[in-house]
Amino acid sequence: MARRALLERSAEFTVDDEVAPTRRPHPVRLDQAASHWRGAGGRWLIWAGRVVAWAVLLLIGYRGVLSIIQGPAPASRAGSAALTGTTQFPVTSAEAYALEFGDVYLNFSSAGAVARSRDLARFLPPGTDPSLGWNGTGSQRMLDEQVESVSVTGPRTAIVTLLARLSDGRLIELGVPIYAAGSGMSVTGYPALLPGPAKAVPPATGQTQDQAAETALQGQLPAFFQAYASGDQGTLARFTVPGAHLTGLGGSVGFGGIDGIFVPAGGSTRQISVTVTWQLPTAIAATRPITGGSTPAALQMTYQMTVVRQGGSWDVRAIGASTLPLAQGPP
Repeated sequence: MARRALLERSAEFTVDDEVAPTRRPHPVRLDQAASHWRGAGGRWLIWAGRVVAWAVLLLIGYRGVLSIIQGPAPASRAGSAALTGTTQFPVTSAEAYALEFGDVYLNFSSAGAVARSRDLARFLPPGTDPSLGWNGTGSQRMLDEQVESVSVTGPRTAIVTLLARLSDGRLIELGVPIYAAGSGMSVTGYPALLPGPAKAVPPATGQTQDQAAETALQGQLPAFFQAYASGDQGTLARFTVPGAHLTGLGGSVGFGGIDGIFVPAGGSTRQISVTVTWQLPTAIAATRPITGGSTPAALQMTYQMTVVRQGGSWDVRAIGASTLPLAQGPP
């Protein structure tokens, strides 16, 4: 009995020992719970990173759009001056400088040798012969000059070629070497005399002439050119297509006659060439005499005209300078 009682007590102890004692939870304050909150496993850190990334992207996009609208920032004056002086040759200034030099260089005479040397010295580097190769004899006069071309050979050097007409009738080219540094320039050496442009012979047009249309226009165009010379709008309107407006010459010349017409074969619209003699007013003839005696001065000029066949006449749509070569013009 005693053994049985002992076993029962041992079994009761084992069972009780296997059951964990029940513990009452400690009360937790709200401030303590908030301090240990991890945002559902740290997700608030992910969302914060996303917000920062989107803010950066929006800022970059805004600055990019703003730069496109405003354009590049203007360079400073010092930066622009440095760029011009080191990487871009001042072509326009060199053209004007070469023209001033050519006006002095191409005009010389023994009587003005001292003045010429003094003027040339302003274009030359120190120590350069102010006569620039002239031996002091003879004379030459330049009537007109202009820039023919500019060949830039470096950031500070270029050859400016002048086209000049001399008093003896020659047309020459003069190559002038120019050096530019900062705001200064100089002619670095002797210029080079070059031949003027050669004569070019235009090719033959190969067009056949419409004799019937030429005969019809021979009868119409004298009245047209009389009105064109005086600027008579009422008469001009009779010879022009509807909508065309020709101003005329306003009486600056007088009509002397039609010397020839070239009318190519074609359809109802033609490009014709007409040579006209204009008589110059007395005032123009007095300042620019062309013929001697009491005969008024006159000039032949060729016009290219667009004419349209309407009914039984040819009406004028436009008038201007002609590209038809002289050899193929009216006889």
